[in-house]
Amino acid sequence: MYADPNQPKARSVKKEWCLAFLLLLVSIPVAAAPKIQHWQTNDGAGVYFVPLRGLPIVDVEITFDAGSARDPEGEAGLALLTNSLLDEGAAGMDANAISFGFEKLGAQYGADADADSASVSLRSLSDPKLLQPALANLRRVIGSPDFMDEALERQRNRLLVAIKAKQQSPRALANDALQAAIYGDHPYATPTEGTEATVKGISRKAVQDFYQRYYTAGNATIAIVGDVDKDRATTIARSLAGALHKGPPPPPLPPVPPLTAARDIHIPFHATQTNIIMGQPGDYRGDPDYFTLYVGNHILGGGGFESRLTKEVRVKRGLSYYAYSYFIPWRRPGPFLAAAATRSREADESTAVMKSTISDYVKNGPTKEELKAAKDNIIGGFSLKIDSNSDILGYVSMIGFYGLPLDYMDTFTRNVEAVTVKGIRSTFRRRLDVNHFVTVQVGPPASGEAQK
Repeated sequence: MYADPNQPKARSVKKEWCLAFLLLLVSIPVAAAPKIQHWQTNDGAGVYFVPLRGLPIVDVEITFDAGSARDPEGEAGLALLTNSLLDEGAAGMDANAISFGFEKLGAQYGADADADSASVSLRSLSDPKLLQPALANLRRVIGSPDFMDEALERQRNRLLVAIKAKQQSPRALANDALQAAIYGDHPYATPTEGTEATVKGISRKAVQDFYQRYYTAGNATIAIVGDVDKDRATTIARSLAGALHKGPPPPPLPPVPPLTAARDIHIPFHATQTNIIMGQPGDYRGDPDYFTLYVGNHILGGGGFESRLTKEVRVKRGLSYYAYSYFIPWRRPGPFLAAAATRSREADESTAVMKSTISDYVKNGPTKEELKAAKDNIIGGFSLKIDSNSDILGYVSMIGFYGLPLDYMDTFTRNVEAVTVKGIRSTFRRRLDVNHFVTVQVGPPASGEAQK
């Protein structure tokens, strides 16, 4: 369910082909954060462009406000299923023909969907003889998907297999239970994959309607990074936006209500360990407290062996091999969560230690020494997060989709450096309330009756 929250999502490539030598050309070192150029097409698509001349590669990602939060009631999984079907048949070409259309050019196609967004991506060599037909194939995929019945059933079955596999993962069960409990009736409550019942009920018409509503030019953000100039980038963006239907973005998602009381959930699972996860709604993209929460959480639970949770749960008491916490910023407040896995007989003790550690941190904040170490670690590692074309594309796409400042990468380290001990203490007191946490345990009952 959750990926690394402190950088753009890693795009999961559903189908990927590339000439062998292209795999050697994966990154380009950068001395400073690249400058983003921005404009809008006549069709209403936002375009975000970074020229990079070091490699003969162009990366393109089109992101739509078409994530699982847009799934209609009772049709959870529709956004992901729609996204997975785009290259399964388009403009009369079947999936094999489409895939070969990318493969023969040494191009890579990717697709992904999460709570907020759905995206498609293309990596191609910048030689026009290869790039132009690769883009033409991408235009077919985004502009003329067929959504044939046999393709729908094939992807539906794959999704159902994935959903059943989650039932064997205590961590996945804990994640889904926490998400449902902290979001209640909000669209964020349901997993992106949906459930077995909802996925089985999705019709071809539902897929077509979802595509028509959300895969529109006015609902698209186009990020382009690589070996093209602005004129060529403008042509690429215009052609991609022109392949889409006309249409506006959807209305804003509803606010996320705060939790008003604690809740404990136990899910029986036959295992020797118990997975523990606890949390509440946290921060959002563009949140004015984002950097304070990010740096503060690095000290609390995001900094590996140096974090408070790891020291208290693992190092001092040996209760768990791992213990961590992080904020996951979405368009609306995504979850703050803390997690660990422990011997089932020690589940209650581990839960208590985690809560007391978080409570103490919220009350007292970090030391000056902890803050300095966190800043050094974050700032020292940031250059590695923007040292490849695909890394930069991820940031550019995120900046465009969420409307973040164009100088976000330029000012990242300054914003981290500006965080203070006083700011962390006051912000965490305002934003986290351990007394209102939802706590989920998945495993054998440690004591007493299991709670639902």
